[in-house]
Amino acid sequence: MNMELHSLTGLELAGKIRRKEVSAREGVADLFARIERLEPALHAYLSLNRDAALARADEMDSALARGEAVGRLAGVPVAVKDNLCTTDFPTTCASRILQNFRPPYDAGVVEALRREGAILVGKTNLDEFAMGSSTENSAFGPSRNPWDTAKIPGGSSGGSAVAVAADLAHLSLGSDTGGSIRQPAALCGAVGSSRRTGASRGTASSRSPRRSTRSGRSPRTSATPRCSWKSSRTTTAATPPACPAPAQPYLEIAERPIEPVRIGLVKEFFGEGLDPEIAAAVRAAVAVLEKLGAKASEVSLPHNDYVIGAYYILAPAEASSNLARYDGVHYGYRSSAAQDILSVFARSRAEGFGAEVQRRILLGTYALSSGYYEAYYLKAAKVRRLILQDFDAAFKKVDFLIGPTTPGPAFGIGERVAKPAGDVPGRHLHHLEQPRRRPGDQHPVRLYPRRSAHRHADHGQRHGRAAPAPARSRVRARDGLARGAPAEAVNGRPSRAAECGTGCLLRD
Repeated sequence: MNMELHSLTGLELAGKIRRKEVSAREGVADLFARIERLEPALHAYLSLNRDAALARADEMDSALARGEAVGRLAGVPVAVKDNLCTTDFPTTCASRILQNFRPPYDAGVVEALRREGAILVGKTNLDEFAMGSSTENSAFGPSRNPWDTAKIPGGSSGGSAVAVAADLAHLSLGSDTGGSIRQPAALCGAVGSSRRTGASRGTASSRSPRRSTRSGRSPRTSATPRCSWKSSRTTTAATPPACPAPAQPYLEIAERPIEPVRIGLVKEFFGEGLDPEIAAAVRAAVAVLEKLGAKASEVSLPHNDYVIGAYYILAPAEASSNLARYDGVHYGYRSSAAQDILSVFARSRAEGFGAEVQRRILLGTYALSSGYYEAYYLKAAKVRRLILQDFDAAFKKVDFLIGPTTPGPAFGIGERVAKPAGDVPGRHLHHLEQPRRRPGDQHPVRLYPRRSAHRHADHGQRHGRAAPAPARSRVRARDGLARGAPAEAVNGRPSRAAECGTGCLLRD
């Protein structure tokens, strides 16, 4: 083989395979050779299956040899975050409570990628049950940033970001509640994209919070996610989308001029705590967009200071309810020290869940308990409505909101363990191409898109009840930006990222 196939984008590799310039087996074998070299240092994966991937590649090569039609991602190796269900891999959610769980079905986005010919090579690491922003909360050890292995890769989809940033996958799927795809993509120098709820069916064994989590991708370029979004869009009667919408020709949309677009710089995003270099990089990106014809102006989100407080009431409350299923009885881990049914519940959950998950369950249970529901959960739900109204008002003036993906660069592993902080909520977009930067310039940018016109009233308001259920996310994601060029690659050169499927991470 006279080229490093792992360095190609997914679209490039798929094209070479269809033209029979290389075989799908060669692509998979080359990728696993790189994984064997770098995985011990990076820990991007929780499970791998080389034999199954090679067998699937042989099937794809045989289909091409017979002249059969193949999908858009035929032969492209893809990694999947380990909270998305797969029948041929364990789905652990990086938790001991699901250490040996093997689902009886595939997630909808996984089904769609298989139909398009993508080859699953493994399941990637994450913060346990996607609770965290550094991948340090994984029960099986943290992933490491490929540009500096002493730093965190971000989270919760940290393993997915590492896989594409270090050329350990051509495309990786993740999930996103408050930046869990876009933040690690930014810190690892990939492109993170996530669509509005319902754009793709990401059935997972567990979600937290269930109503506001979306699946997405990490690719290497901004073109790849558009292709893979089209591949992964799927709806079924069993799991209808939250906001039905017809499939759009994303590759064609990417070629449209940017001239009519109005971009809003949220003044609250540029306040205290933001790294000055990141602020400068965001404004530089805006200047590039203005040169391309976009119109930029400043807008305000007056209730932005209350976002994190509301998140840490609403998200733990949903986690408390959603994780009640893991009780040591139905499936998953069961404590061997349990003596009766109550101790089965208590010991299994205490031994199976990690510290961050336990913290969120306790906080959520407290916020939902009698006497505190009105004081905490109900007030947080009202604040969420005010935050939504701020976005509605801003989107009457502009088409996109732009801001930094993170307030600072990647921090050291273990640096903030004493003061754990989970996902910082936010709404962001996927991939607007950004000028290449010099190694060392970690300045991710985030775009927040106009919300969908499709409105959903709170459950309680619809039915006249005093206790509204958590509302769906109302911010619609279309196209955004989350890229940065890390200081030093594991292999001594900047890496490129791949294509994507649900929520994904791609290459350059």
